[in-house]
Amino acid sequence: MPRSDAARWDFDPRTTLPRLLAANAQAVPDGVAFREKDRGIWQESTWAQVWTTVCAVTAGLQARGLSRHQGVLVLGDNRPRLYLGMVCAGMLGAYAMPVYPDATPEEVLHVANEVTVAVAFAEDQEQVDKALDLRERGAHIGLIVYDNPRGLAGYTAPGLVSWTELEAQGRERLGREPELREQLLSLAGSDDPAVFIHSSGTTGKPKGVVLSHFNILSGVRNAHRSGAFDFGESVLAYLPMAWIGDFAFTIGAGFALRFSINVPERQETVLHDLREIAPTFYLAAPRSWDNMLTTVQVRMEDSTRLKKALYGLFMDSAVAAERRKLEGKAPTLSQRLLRPFGEFAIMGPIKDQLGLTRLRHAFTGGEAIGEDTFVFYRALGVKLRQLYGQTESSAYNAMQSPEEVRLHTVGRPLPGVEVQISPAGEILIKSGSVFNGYFQNEEATRDTLREGWLHTGDAGYVEKDGHLVVLGRLAEVVHTAAGERYIPNYIENRLKFSPFIKDVAVLGKGRDRLAAMVCIDKETVGHWAELRGISYMSYADLSQKPEVVKLLADAVRRVNANLPEPLRLRHFVSLHKEFDADDGEITRTRKLRRNVVEDRYSPVIEAIYAGAKSVPVRAQVVYENGEVGTMERELAVAEV
Repeated sequence: MPRSDAARWDFDPRTTLPRLLAANAQAVPDGVAFREKDRGIWQESTWAQVWTTVCAVTAGLQARGLSRHQGVLVLGDNRPRLYLGMVCAGMLGAYAMPVYPDATPEEVLHVANEVTVAVAFAEDQEQVDKALDLRERGAHIGLIVYDNPRGLAGYTAPGLVSWTELEAQGRERLGREPELREQLLSLAGSDDPAVFIHSSGTTGKPKGVVLSHFNILSGVRNAHRSGAFDFGESVLAYLPMAWIGDFAFTIGAGFALRFSINVPERQETVLHDLREIAPTFYLAAPRSWDNMLTTVQVRMEDSTRLKKALYGLFMDSAVAAERRKLEGKAPTLSQRLLRPFGEFAIMGPIKDQLGLTRLRHAFTGGEAIGEDTFVFYRALGVKLRQLYGQTESSAYNAMQSPEEVRLHTVGRPLPGVEVQISPAGEILIKSGSVFNGYFQNEEATRDTLREGWLHTGDAGYVEKDGHLVVLGRLAEVVHTAAGERYIPNYIENRLKFSPFIKDVAVLGKGRDRLAAMVCIDKETVGHWAELRGISYMSYADLSQKPEVVKLLADAVRRVNANLPEPLRLRHFVSLHKEFDADDGEITRTRKLRRNVVEDRYSPVIEAIYAGAKSVPVRAQVVYENGEVGTMERELAVAEV
């Protein structure tokens, strides 16, 4: 479709993802649907090839007994076949249930026990072993379909079959039954499940969220109307498949608007693959944008004097110009004159190194992004924007427009999305993208869906010109002993604007003052220490260096400067370890499980509020060989 026609294009979300796939195969059969990096070479699949594969695998699955409302586990990192496996499940009206590749067996078993799981799609041997372990734990997984056969030649478990073999069986069946393809395409309707995702589980077990084809495609239509993406975008499919943002953008928008979906070789090669692909659309969490900025800063530290001088000249000017824009002012004459030279000498080469040269739509979401990071990319020429969404609303609620961004808002609600603010200050959403309720959880559904409105659980307000401000989780609104109201997550996000802080837990509920437990970013702080000749042996050792504690204190002071006096942090402790998802301290999407953290670190918290200068801790350490030991460390309680 020509871009001029695409700009006027709209569609009825009362369809399904398989129907859109079939339409793409007919309209642009030779268009590139997927690229997969395999052993250093990009392998392409066209829309016609993808449609043929999906039909064959779906036929094979149906022949092996997969039916409506049965579960299909998806285990592994991003792979085209795992994505297509989810589409096949949706074609049969089954539940496609992706889980995080590093999820523990207990976490996967929680998902597997919600429905009758008949099939598991597994990326490789490691994930096959996980599926077999689930069988031993009581999960009734009759069929395990694997993608990568390496290491599986000697496996004799019943129901274990390769993707290639299953696809061949399906092709043979399609050859025998000419009418089968149309029959399969007609099985699912727009209200049938497209994907079965789970909430982050910050306050308990993750809740099941079944999103229909209509939900997903309503969200896509709303976002497209607002200019989030256009036809024919090139995207890098690297986000966890168990996160709604990946499915909504990669498969939902990808199928509806015929994206070229590029799958990296592995997670470790994402940044390298990003440069090779140079996508036109890119969504990343604030931490990812921070990491890329850190990479630039580290390389500049090791550069020549001339390059440092040019970088300082042009980037300082561009950053100053961008800050003027944020204040509603025009760049100065000197800033406008320097821009084209800076683009040639500095900004262009940096964007080329990062893979951002073709980027038209750049987004950040999940939490607030640091001002310095945000302004840097805007100054670089990347029109970075904030996006606000939730699992329960198919990832799309509000979005900033390219030329109307503000640091404290998430933009305006998308077309097709209604927003209200409850008397309690909670953001309420109404849209076709909103789910119908938590899976087999009527109590949670009643609390979340009332009179057609999704109660997001987020506190916020709408400004006079329609911009939405999100303050944090409403349930996390707490009070100090003096009655001062605050949201810990709001302060935590601002602390994490510092590249030296990876995670943080703000304390103070019912207390006379606020304090924090801080986890350093080992890579960034380690590089900072090396440049200054500060030696260290481990994360725990580095975290307690007096120079590092002072570095963190400076970051705390910067945040305190923008907080009212009663809500300023008075003390903090640099922890000896990161918060860990395997320990239950954070979710797989790195959201803090506050109750777990406060319980586990209660001796540290009590020491802070008792006025101690330090606190001893003993931690269990699991070494690479599997042996378990203990580590003792004295943590300093720093006063700000």
